[in-house]
Amino acid sequence: MIDGDDGDDMDDEDAVRPSPDQNPLFGICHLAPAVGRLRFHAGLMGAGKSALAIQVGFHRRQAGRPGLIFTSADRAGSGTLSSRLGLSVSAREFTEETDFVATVGEALPARGFVIVDEAQFLTPGQVDELALLVDQMAVDVDCFGLLTAFDSHTFPGSQRLVELADDILDLVEVLCWCGQAGRVNARIEGGEVIRSGSQVAVGDLGGGAGATYRVLCRRHWREGEPGPGVL
Repeated sequence: MIDGDDGDDMDDEDAVRPSPDQNPLFGICHLAPAVGRLRFHAGLMGAGKSALAIQVGFHRRQAGRPGLIFTSADRAGSGTLSSRLGLSVSAREFTEETDFVATVGEALPARGFVIVDEAQFLTPGQVDELALLVDQMAVDVDCFGLLTAFDSHTFPGSQRLVELADDILDLVEVLCWCGQAGRVNARIEGGEVIRSGSQVAVGDLGGGAGATYRVLCRRHWREGEPGPGVL
C-alpha cells in the first residue's frame, strides 16, 4: 500500500475505469437501432430470379421471420409467384397504385422481410417507399427484376433501385445463341427483333401468351439477328 492511500484494494486499471453511468459508450450495442437492407437482384430473363425469390422467402420464414411477397403480371396469373423450374408460392399482386408504406406497415412488425419479384414494374416512387420501410422499420427488402427492357434502356423502377439499393447483385449469366454473354431481353415478333413499343408486355422466353423474347448479345441485338429456330 502506498503512503497516503485510503486503503481501498484496487489496481490502477480499476481506478481509472469509469462506471456504467459515467461511460457515454456503455450499452451502445443495445441502443443502436436495427438496420434493414434494400437489395436489387438484377438479371436477364432466364437467370433464375423468381426461383431465387422463392428460395429466399422460404429460408427467411424457416428462420421464423414474418414476411410479405409481392409480384406483378406473373406467368401463372394474379396472386402467384412462379418460376420456370416449377416452383410457386402465393403472393400479393402489386400495381402502380400499390402503397407499400401503408400495405407493409399495417401487416408487418419491425425486422420483417419483403420480397418483390418483377421489380422492374415498380414505379420510382414505390422504390422510394420500400427504401423508407428499410430505414424506418428495419425490414429487409429484396427486389428481383430485369435491369433493361427489350429496347436496351433501363426500366424506371430498376433505375431507381440502382440509385438507392444498398446492394446490387448480379444473377446467373445467360448466353446469347452465339455463345456470347447476353445483354438484351430482345422482343421478337414475326421472326424480327422489335425496337419500339411499350416497355411492359407480358411474355416469356421462347414463346407464350403475348410477346416472345430471346436473350441476345449486344452485337446480335444491334444487327437484329434473333438466331436459329425463331419464327
